[in-house]
Amino acid sequence: MPFRRPAPLKFALILPLLLALGACSIFHHGPRQTLNNMTVEQLYQRAHSMSEDGNWSNAEAVYQKLIARFPYGAYNEQSQIELAYAQYKDGKPEDAYATINEFIKTFPTQQHIAYAYYLRGLINFDRTGSGIQKLAKISPSRFDQGYALQSFDDFNTLIARFPDSRYAADARQRMVYLRNQLAQGELNVAEFYLQRKAYVAAADRAKYIVEHYQRAPQVADALAVMAKSYHKLGQQQLSEQTAQVLKLNYPNHPYLSHPNSWPKHHSWPWRLIPLTSAH
Repeated sequence: MPFRRPAPLKFALILPLLLALGACSIFHHGPRQTLNNMTVEQLYQRAHSMSEDGNWSNAEAVYQKLIARFPYGAYNEQSQIELAYAQYKDGKPEDAYATINEFIKTFPTQQHIAYAYYLRGLINFDRTGSGIQKLAKISPSRFDQGYALQSFDDFNTLIARFPDSRYAADARQRMVYLRNQLAQGELNVAEFYLQRKAYVAAADRAKYIVEHYQRAPQVADALAVMAKSYHKLGQQQLSEQTAQVLKLNYPNHPYLSHPNSWPKHHSWPWRLIPLTSAH
C-alpha cells in the first residue's frame, strides 16, 4: 500500500516558500512614485505625454514641477518652451506670454530660440480678436490694435533674426494679415472723421495709411479720403493731385466716378447698432 504524507505536512513545507516570496515582495517594493521623487526624464515624459493628449492643465503642473526641481539643463529649457505652449493652448495668454518672454531673455542663443519668437508672436496674434468678436463676425480692426502691433513686431523680429527658419514663411503671411488689419483700423477712424466733417483729422489719418501701409488694399480708400477731405477744405490742388495718384494706381475706384456720393454711409437706424461697420 503506497505511503501518503499527511496534509498538514504538505502545508508545513509550502508555508516557508510563501513567506519567503512575501518577504521579497515587501523588501523590494520601492516607494510610491510621485512628482517629488521622479527623475527629470520621468517628469518630462509625463508632462510631454499629457501635452500630446491635450491635457494642458495637468501638463502645466508637471512642467512647473520639473522647472522648480531641476532649474538647470536641457530638460529645464525645453520644458519652459513647452510650458508656454501648454499655457497658450489652455487659454492663458498672459501666463504664456510671460513664460516665453522670460525664456527669450534667459536663453537668447538656445537652439529653439526661433520657435520661441514665433510662439510669442502667435500668442499675441490670437489675442487680436476675442471669442465674442469672432462669434459675431466683427472685424478685429474695430477694436484696440495693441496686440496686433505687438504680434506684428514679434513676427518681424523673428524674420529679421532668423529669415531662413522653418517658421519664417508662416510669420510673413501673418504679418500681411496684421498689416491689413492695422490699415483697416486706421481707415475706420479716417472715415469716421470724414463722416463727421472733421476733414483735417480725416486727411491726416488717411495720409498715415498711405505712408505706413503702402501695400495694404486699404491704401485706395485712404487716397480717396484724402482727396475728398482736401476738396472739402478748399485745397483743390492737393485734392486733384491726390485724385491723380488714385487714378494712376486704382483707376476703377468709385470715388473717381462718383466723388460726391463716396463713401456710402449707412442710414441712421443702422448706425445705432453698436460695433457694426457704420462705427
